Amino acid sequence: MKKPVLPFSPAVAKGNFIFTSGQVYLTPEGKLLEGTIREQTHQVMKNLKSVLEEQEVSFKNVVKTTIYVTDMSLYAEINEVYASYFSEPYPARETVCVKELPLGARLEISMIAIK
Repeated sequence: MKKPVLPFSPAVAKGNFIFTSGQVYLTPEGKLLEGTIREQTHQVMKNLKSVLEEQEVSFKNVVKTTIYVTDMSLYAEINEVYASYFSEPYPARETVCVKELPLGARLEISMIAIK
């Protein structure tokens, strides 16, 4: 993972908890992925997978997520892709509709995992 340009860490470990920063659908080249909301959601999840793996955890360790979206009409498609990365028992979660997100993104997800 690249060194952050902004004053925050991709993830912070405290005790057995791992807190990720919100991830948008940036590609490895550092640009927002052009494409459908499904493709963008997959990119967000790939980014989160990378952050979690650096902390030696996986989606199986995730206990809580927060999804930020700028348009609730995208919820069903985001949810379908998101659900494909988890199995029961699913993490606790809230979805929050916001006016806007960094870089003009439509979607951002953060997670809390336990080692």
